[in-house]
Amino acid sequence: MLEIKDLYVGYYADLHILRGLNLKAEKGQITTILGANGVGKSTLLKAIYGFLKPHSGQVLLDGRNVAGTPTHQLIDLGISYIPQQPGVFKYMTVRENLMMGAWTFQKDKERIESKIEENFQRFPILRQKQNENAGNLSGGQQRMVEIGRTLMTDPQVILVDEPTAGLAKLLSEEVYRMLTDLRDRDGLTILLVDQEIREALKIADYVYVLELGRNKFAGPA
Repeated sequence: MLEIKDLYVGYYADLHILRGLNLKAEKGQITTILGANGVGKSTLLKAIYGFLKPHSGQVLLDGRNVAGTPTHQLIDLGISYIPQQPGVFKYMTVRENLMMGAWTFQKDKERIESKIEENFQRFPILRQKQNENAGNLSGGQQRMVEIGRTLMTDPQVILVDEPTAGLAKLLSEEVYRMLTDLRDRDGLTILLVDQEIREALKIADYVYVLELGRNKFAGPA
C-alpha cells in the first residue's frame, strides 16, 4: 500500500503547491486523483517518485517512509512512473526501448530476456514490431512500449500521469484497458492522475478530488 500523510511540497521553499495532502492507494486497486489544472496532481506524483523533495510529511510504502528517496532507489523498492508526455526513445527500436527499462539490472541478460518475453506475451503487437523504431508506432502502441518498459523492473506500484492526453478516443479506450489488465491480471497498485473524469471513474476503485493542493472529496468511484 502507498500512503501519503500531511504532505507539503512545492517548487520553491516558500511556496507550497501541496498543503497537507493525505491519501491512500490500496494494494491491487486503481486510485484516481481528479481536480482542475494547477491543483497539484502531477506535483504529487513527482514528489512520490523523488523528482521533488517534500518540505514535510510522509510517503509511506508498506509502512516505510520513502519521502525524499532518490528515484533510482525507489525503482528498486517497486515504484515506477509513467509521465504524461510520451516518453519513448523514438529513434531506438521497440526492443531497445524495453531494454532501457532494465537499466538497473543491465548485466543480468537472462532476466532481461525473460522480462522482454513477458512483455511480448502481454502485448503481441510489440513482438511483431520489435525491430521497428518506436517513433513509427501509433500513439497507443507507444503507450504499450512505455508500459512494457515500466514493467521490466517488476513494480508493485505504478504512478500514471494522464495516460490518454492527446490520444484519439479509440486509442484512449485501449490504454484504459491496459491499466485495468495490470490491476486485474497482475494485481498492481495504480495511482492515476487524469483529466478524463468520466473515463477515469469507469476504471477507478477509489477517487480523491483535490482543490488548491488539499483534499476536497474522497470516496469509492
